Amino acid sequence: MSTLLLFGGTTEGRELSECLAAHHIPHIVCVATEYGETILSPYPVRTIHCGRMDAAEIRQFIKDHSVYAVVDATHPYADGATKNIRTAADECAVPYMRLKRETRQEVEQETVRYFTSNEECAKALEKLEGNILLTTGTKELPVYCASGNLRSRLYVRILPSLESISACLNQGLIGRQMIAMQGPFSCEMNEAIINQYRITCVVTKKSGRQGGFQEKTEAARNAGIQTFVIGHPQEERGDTFQQVCEKLEAICGQPLTIRSFLWITLVGIGMGNPKQLTREAEQAIAQADILIGADRLLASFPQCPEKKSCYQAGQIIPYLKQVQGRCQGNALIHVVILFSGDTGFYSGCHSVYHALKEEILNERLAASLRILPGISSVACLAACLGERYEDAAIYSLHGKELCNLARKIKQEEKTFLLMSGAEDMIRLGRTLTETGLTDCKIATGYQMSYENQKIRVLTPKECCQVTEEGLYTCLVKNPKAVPRLLSPCLTDDALIRGQVPMTKEEVRQVSICKLRLHEKAVVYDIGSGTGSIAVEIAGMSDQIQVYAVEQKKEAIELIRSNQNQFCLDNISIVEAQAPEGLYKLPPATHGFIGGSGGKMKEIIAALYHINPHMRVVANAITIETICEIKELLHLYPVVDKEIIELQVSRAKEAGRYHMMQAENPVWISAFRFTTNPEEKG
Repeated sequence: MSTLLLFGGTTEGRELSECLAAHHIPHIVCVATEYGETILSPYPVRTIHCGRMDAAEIRQFIKDHSVYAVVDATHPYADGATKNIRTAADECAVPYMRLKRETRQEVEQETVRYFTSNEECAKALEKLEGNILLTTGTKELPVYCASGNLRSRLYVRILPSLESISACLNQGLIGRQMIAMQGPFSCEMNEAIINQYRITCVVTKKSGRQGGFQEKTEAARNAGIQTFVIGHPQEERGDTFQQVCEKLEAICGQPLTIRSFLWITLVGIGMGNPKQLTREAEQAIAQADILIGADRLLASFPQCPEKKSCYQAGQIIPYLKQVQGRCQGNALIHVVILFSGDTGFYSGCHSVYHALKEEILNERLAASLRILPGISSVACLAACLGERYEDAAIYSLHGKELCNLARKIKQEEKTFLLMSGAEDMIRLGRTLTETGLTDCKIATGYQMSYENQKIRVLTPKECCQVTEEGLYTCLVKNPKAVPRLLSPCLTDDALIRGQVPMTKEEVRQVSICKLRLHEKAVVYDIGSGTGSIAVEIAGMSDQIQVYAVEQKKEAIELIRSNQNQFCLDNISIVEAQAPEGLYKLPPATHGFIGGSGGKMKEIIAALYHINPHMRVVANAITIETICEIKELLHLYPVVDKEIIELQVSRAKEAGRYHMMQAENPVWISAFRFTTNPEEKG
């Protein structure tokens, strides 16, 4: 099968490959180093070849892979590579295109000097004093390292590859003189390097936008130092991104110029301080044509050409379609969408990513999509405290209610919490105090990563007195944690009982097992009594919601007492008679009937009406009730039907002997409604 051959290793080459992949055009990307290979994400129509080739090898490669066109997107100063690629393409009689780098207007100022060659620049550097930041790559290193005086003052910024580091070592440079990082860099990053290494002159090629030329010269100007620029001997020849795409469209016979192409990056910016950005995130933001995010996130990045204040998929997607609609031809637009914290950690990134992915897959957006994670406040707080967090529970209270907070903390030695502000801190303190967790210590991180960051250790009482507004992250350490048991386990004595009838321990456990509960189940506990069933079920998972339906006042108070005793927010107490009170509730997935008040027929009819797929367990202590249930089941389509009799006997001491004392027998009926006539009952 014939294919397109793209020589990359540059930002613009990667962008063209992303555009081709998004339009499902098979192509091979040739990169010189393994590092160039790692920054290309996998894609079904993209093959990556790693390693340098001379003209003869390129010619053979073109023949072996039935290449029908060649695009040269190598570095503007890689004259040797360009010559080999063009020669091989001409000899094979395949179309050759040179993708030239976008350049900005030359900087004209007193602190910038232009040189026609590296040799000329090196001679001028000999006359300067102080340290030199060399950003021209490793190919020209011998020119600058020939003089020992000059070599000792060099700080060389190179790609983080073994090949680049070896080239520096071969020229006599030592470790502290190597800055191995992937560019381009923001103006602020360049300034930080200039200040850190006490640079007095920056040496750069006229490398255009992708090479970060303007950011280098601006940083040097801000630092009050000189910039030496090696200009290309002649204006680079070639085609713009749009022109290359138009030519490829004619060759491939496949549309590429219908809409502009969006290169979308979803970036986690960490805790908010730009200094905490990862290098890759910083580079993406520096290259962005459009920044999207909440106002407080956008405020940290004033230099972007265009900003859009929004953070939900429903706002972002229509805006991006407008952007594509207003751009003519095949413009390449870098879009960065900002998210606070880490993109995979209580972030809105997930929903936006999947919404964008669906638009791309359905070809409603011509775009590529990637995610760059950030540093979370939990990771930062753990580092400040010298703690690990892989063995801790982690939850967020940030802008939402957290179910069973006290119960969670009771069961964990370490719990990290993301908080919004002082109100959340006060709520945490009150919850711990009211549930007897006063031995807990709360390490708080206030405004993590900012200059006013504070790390304090508070008691629950001191948390109740917090007034300072801002973002908090907490580590709650509970020295008396009791691990959660993974089965129905409450004893009868553990519950507050009063004079209200209660489903006994063993019956309760079997009945709950017969319910076949799952995560996110919604359960009606009808005739809840003391709430023993409701408490047991709610304690099994925070994602289960239980509605304890009871009409007796005394029983209502007992349910509430047991709910508070076990710190269960996922029980809603419904003071009503069944079945009338059920119709006001959200539809249930499961129903337990512990007491019917003589209305078994009406209750079962209501459950079937509410959810004709509900799983139901009904308990009976009289023969009449179980007979009624048995007859009622003939009126409804049910499957998985079973009726069991359970009788429990307990050993009682009689002097030095033990005698078995029997409890009353209980019938447990379990079944599931169905609407599928093919299912067997």
